[in-house]
Amino acid sequence: MTVRRHLEGAVAVLTIDRPDALNALDVPTLRELRDHLAEVRDRDDLRVAVLTGAGTRAFCAGADLKGTRQSPASYAQALFRATEPAADLGLYIRLMDLGGLDLCKPLIAAVNGHCLGAGLELALQCDVRIASAQASFGLPEAAVGSIPAVSGLHRLLKAVPAAHAMQMVLTGERIDAEHAARIGLVSETVAPQVLLDRALALAARIAANAPLAVQAVKRLSRQTSHLGEADAQQLTELYWGVLRDTADRIEGRQAFAEKRQPRFTGR
Repeated sequence: MTVRRHLEGAVAVLTIDRPDALNALDVPTLRELRDHLAEVRDRDDLRVAVLTGAGTRAFCAGADLKGTRQSPASYAQALFRATEPAADLGLYIRLMDLGGLDLCKPLIAAVNGHCLGAGLELALQCDVRIASAQASFGLPEAAVGSIPAVSGLHRLLKAVPAAHAMQMVLTGERIDAEHAARIGLVSETVAPQVLLDRALALAARIAANAPLAVQAVKRLSRQTSHLGEADAQQLTELYWGVLRDTADRIEGRQAFAEKRQPRFTGR
C-alpha cells in the first residue's frame, strides 16, 4: 500500500507513503488515495481528513515522471473514456482531479516538505493548507515542456494574487514556506515536529462542529465562488433553509442556552 490511513476519532489521516520517490504520484497511489477519500465521504463517523506525506523531505513531489513517460494509447483514444479506463490508457491526470469524488467533508493539507507540480495541485484542492517551516512550493511544469494539468494555474490564481501565481508558473521557481504564508497560499507555518499535531488540532476543532453545517460551508465555498452577490445570496439562503430545522441546529441553540458543549449527530 502506498497510502496509509490512520483514524483519530472522527479524523482520517491519509499519508502518501512513497518516501524513496519523494511521495510522487503514480497510478496505483492515486487510486488508493481516491478509495480512501471515498470512504471518508461515505462514512458518517468520519468528518474530516488530513492529507500529508511520509517522511520529512516531501509532501508530494508531483507526478511520478518515471512511471508516466509513455502512454499505451493516443489522447484521442482516452479522451472519451470514463476516469478509470482513461487512466489505464495514459490519461492519469484525471485521477488527480478530486472533484468527481464529490467530497463535501473538509480536507486539510499538512505540507511537510516539497510540494511540487501535481503535489501542489493536490494541496490546492484541499480546504485548509498548513505547512512545515521547511516546506517548499512550486509548479515547475513549464521547465519540462508541460503545463499544470489539473487546473493548477486556475486554482493558484484563486488562492493567491495573480502576480505571484503567474511568476510561480512562468518561471517554474519554488517558494519557501514563509513566502507561501505571506501570499496566502498556506494559512500558517509551524515547526516540522508539530505539523501533524497542529493539523489534527484543526481537524478536531472542525469535527466538533455540526457536520451538516460544515459540509454546507464547503459546498457553498465551491458553488458560489464564481457567482455575483445576488446569486450567491440566493444559494446561501437555500442552504440556510435546508439546515434551519435540523436536529443539530436545534441542539446548537439549546446547548448555547444551557452553556454546555453541543452534541451533534449529523441530523
